[in-house]
Amino acid sequence: MVLEFEPLTLTTVVFAVALALVCVNLAGIVASALGVADYWPPGERDWEFYAHWGISHLLNVVLAALAYLDWNSLGLQRTPTLVAGGILFVGGFAVALAAGYDLGVEETKGLSGELRTGGWYRYSRNPQYVGYIAATIGFALLANSTLVAVVCVFFLGWWLALPFAEEPWLSEEYGEAYARYAERVPRFVGIRTVRALGSGDSSRM
Repeated sequence: MVLEFEPLTLTTVVFAVALALVCVNLAGIVASALGVADYWPPGERDWEFYAHWGISHLLNVVLAALAYLDWNSLGLQRTPTLVAGGILFVGGFAVALAAGYDLGVEETKGLSGELRTGGWYRYSRNPQYVGYIAATIGFALLANSTLVAVVCVFFLGWWLALPFAEEPWLSEEYGEAYARYAERVPRFVGIRTVRALGSGDSSRM
């Protein structure tokens, strides 16, 4: 009996590359959260810093290519997915950018800096990740692609795991100030977020 294999397509190769990239970074983040590695946050410009950001930027390019190659393969109705996806992608990305401005470029990259508790960080300890979660879901809906959806599930794992990798480092870096901050502001969003939004005070602390 002779086994016959289907030839690899460009879409399959791009999907495999995207899946490998997202899994490598996710593994490093989870290992850091479990305390068995110091992959994230790097704290300084070392090999982990360049590995994480190199993989992240390359993945964004590969994921965009995968969306183009596998566009609309999932078969969901286009009008609802385009509207919902567009709102989530644009809105989430806007929140992430605004929160990144509040945090600062160096701190966003995982480098040492000041503890920021004002602006968007008054409502959530991780407003960038909240924004990127929404943007990732929005991108998957816009692409309406089975393969993109699979990669985005792992991508969502990044955003959910990153705070758990960062919190021990933040506690060591900022001590009691971070402990007090963590007591009053939720990790992502919650009832305290609603209360803070209702107060109308977005001043920096």
